[in-house]
Order: sequence, then C-alpha cells, then structure tokens
Amino acid sequence: MSCSHPPAVLSIDGCPAIELPVLTDAFGNKFVDIRMLYAEHKVCTFDPGFMSTASCTSKITYIDGDAGILLYRGYPIEQLVESACFYDVAFLLLHGELPNAIEKESFRREITNHTMVHEKIATMLSSFNHDSDPMNVLCGAVGALAAFYPESANVKDPAMQILACQRLIAKMPTIAAMIHKILLKGQPVVYPKNNLSFAENFLYMLHSMPTEPYEVDPVKSKALETILILHMDHEQNASTSTVRTAGSSQADPFSAVSAGIGSLNGPAHGGANVAVMKMLLEIQKLGGVDAIPVILERAKDKSDPFRLMGFGHRVYKNYDPRALIMRKVTGEVLARLDYEDPLLEIAMELEKAAREDAYFVSRSLYPNVDFYSGIVLCALGIPLEMYTVIFTIARVVGWCAQWREYVGEAGAKITRPRQLYQGSVRREFVGMEARTSASVDYEEMTSRRTVERVVTEERVFASMRSLLRSRSGDSTPTPIGRS
Repeated sequence: MSCSHPPAVLSIDGCPAIELPVLTDAFGNKFVDIRMLYAEHKVCTFDPGFMSTASCTSKITYIDGDAGILLYRGYPIEQLVESACFYDVAFLLLHGELPNAIEKESFRREITNHTMVHEKIATMLSSFNHDSDPMNVLCGAVGALAAFYPESANVKDPAMQILACQRLIAKMPTIAAMIHKILLKGQPVVYPKNNLSFAENFLYMLHSMPTEPYEVDPVKSKALETILILHMDHEQNASTSTVRTAGSSQADPFSAVSAGIGSLNGPAHGGANVAVMKMLLEIQKLGGVDAIPVILERAKDKSDPFRLMGFGHRVYKNYDPRALIMRKVTGEVLARLDYEDPLLEIAMELEKAAREDAYFVSRSLYPNVDFYSGIVLCALGIPLEMYTVIFTIARVVGWCAQWREYVGEAGAKITRPRQLYQGSVRREFVGMEARTSASVDYEEMTSRRTVERVVTEERVFASMRSLLRSRSGDSTPTPIGRS
C-alpha cells in the first residue's frame, strides 16, 4: 500500500478544501483514504453495500472483475486447479506460500488428525427435526465447537490461531456428512478414515454404509476437489466480511465462522447453484432445449417473475474464470462417469443462446461458477439440500485465512460503521391518552399473522384427524375446524 499520488481534494459547501491521501494497491488501483475524515472534519461518506469502499487491507485474494482474473496469494486459479491439491491451496491461503514436501505432509497429517468430533456433537445433531435446514444445523454445530475448545478464545496466540483453523477445516466435512446421514438419510454416522484424502474422506462419509464396502471413485473425488479449490476464497464477499466483522470483536474463530455460515445461507449468496438447478428443472418441464428461446424472452421481461439464474456476477464484468474451469470439469466428469444428464444439454444450449443474444452480451451476463457446479454435484450424488453445505466446506479455508489475517493486524479496530440517520429528531414523550395509532402497517401485519396462524392450526388439526381416522378405520369425513 503506497501513497505516492497527489491527494484528493474534497470541497463541501464552500468550506476549506479537505485533502485526502490517495493509496494504491499492488496492481495500482487507487483508493481515497477517508479514515480521518470524520475525526478531523466531522464528515462521513455514504456507501450502502460497500460498492466503492475497501473495508480492509489484505494479501490473500485478488479479483480483477473486468479482466476475469482470480488470484490466490498471486497464483492464478487456473494454475492451482491444474497443478495443486486441496492441501497445497489450503496451506497457501493460510500461510501465504505453497508448502514444501515436509510442510505439506505435516499439514495433511494435522488436518487428518483433527477430523473426528466429540460424540456430543452427533447427539446434538440428532436432536434437530428431520426436516431442519442443513445450513441452520451446521451453523449451530460449528458455533457449539467453541464450547468444546474454550482455549480458542485466546485469539491473540498465533499457535492457537493455527490450531483453531486446522480444527475448523478438518471437522467441517465430518459435521456436514453427519448432518446428511442423521437428518436427510436416517442412517448410521460414518466416521472418517485417515488413509483417505480430504475430498475422498467426505465422499466416503457421505455415501458409504456399514453393511458393505465402499470405494471412492477417483473421478468423483477429483471433481469435488476442484469445486473445493474454486470456492475456497473470493475476496471480501458478504460471508467473508461477516467473519471479519465478528472477528473484529475478538470473538473466537468458531463463533466468527458460525456467523459466516449464517450469512452464506442467504439465497442471494450461497444458494445460487441450488437456484440454477431449480431453473434448469423448470426449463426441462417447459420443453427442454426447445423452450430456451421463450425462456430468454421471459428473462428480459421485467414484469415476468422468471429470472435467469447463474448468469452475471456482481464482481465479474467479464467471464467468471471459475466458470470456464467448471464448464470443462462438468463435461469431463459426465463423460468419464458415463452419466447422461438432460440438464447438461439444456445448460449448454442456454449458455450458447445467451452468449449470442445482444441483450445479455451488452449487460455482460455471462455464466458464473454456480451455473455448472450444481450439475457436477448432482452427478456426485449430493442432494440439493447439501449444495450450500459443500460451499461451506470449501469457504471455511478462506474464512480462516481472512480471520487470522484480521486478528493478526497491529492496531486492528472493531468494526463500527456509521449510518445516515433518517428518523425523527428529538421529541418529547407522549402519554397513552394522547397517542394515535402507531402504524396502519402494524395493524395489518398483526391481523395477517393471526389469519396465517389460524390457517396453519386448521391444517395441523385436519392432518391429525386424518391420521386418527386411518388408524381407527373410520372413513367418515370430519368437518374442517377445531374440535
């Protein structure tokens, strides 16, 4: 970070000009330094969503959205996917350099030795309803790990930082597989095996049964490893910023990562590949490839609720480099597994049609990584409910690296954004006898909730009566209503 440019000059309402330092990053991009703007001049900036604001300095990941470039610690993502394995890239993000042979083996051994979780975690997972959202359960389970490792609260100890990060990376796939077995399948938990790689271990825990041997398909494990590497980190996205914000209060890393999982669970962030799969299934129902011209016209119509999922990206204004890799991997995986998926044909034709359509080209709406990753996950036998969980298994590496970078900074401050207040100015308290209705919206909302609650109760009562009739053999219909 250098400050060799002339300062920026800010003039407000004829007041004396304010000079602000101009910083540059490693690639020469300019940033106006406003850190002292409020302290010295009582002026704040307004930037919802941080569209033009850098909230931190970082050495971990770099994105050039216009050029379609993604670098981990300076290494192009294409080279890492081609030549490195999970342990190489995870070590790189955490420590800043690729490991030598001794470091890699030591790191692999540490991760492998931390894959087991306390049996009480499995007991806790069993207490959730069978239809609980896996991401909500994962969020609770990861947060609970802090209770098993209270020493992780010492966030300023570098050795404890590394140990906590290794535990998080190692235990995430174990907990994820447990959630799949306990909640989605109702099957016995399968424990990790130390002779398997990271991706192999997860597939083994996910799909194997104690009643018969299970061999992990190397094609599937390589495809999963590629997905994990592609999703490990992606600069200051919503969930990563959440982890940094939680970490800024010196919260333990398990709590910080749990907060990140909550952010990732939002449909606008981690659920994109699920939305793509649902869209492709909808197109298939409408006629498959033949329906694509109609689908594209619907996507252009702002009055139509249909949305073309998996196209465009907030950061990439060119092609998402991860999408290019996933497009190749998808074809290779389906060919080598002899897996015929009509959704792939729809996806390929949809991409081709969109790239030839002036509407989408002019808006730089190219396929992103989520467009293809869902198809590969489907071929790996992973249900839709687990897609965002897979995202989490990968992203926890980046979260740990970002958290460790933040808490290791000298003079790191707790995150405390300003706000542009638009509420009432100071006013005097009003007694009950002088108050009018607080809000028509509040009354309507309360009334609507009451109706929804009654309707839900009626459905529950109806289901219970139906169940009791079926058990007693009584086929006499019962009027809908409370008994």
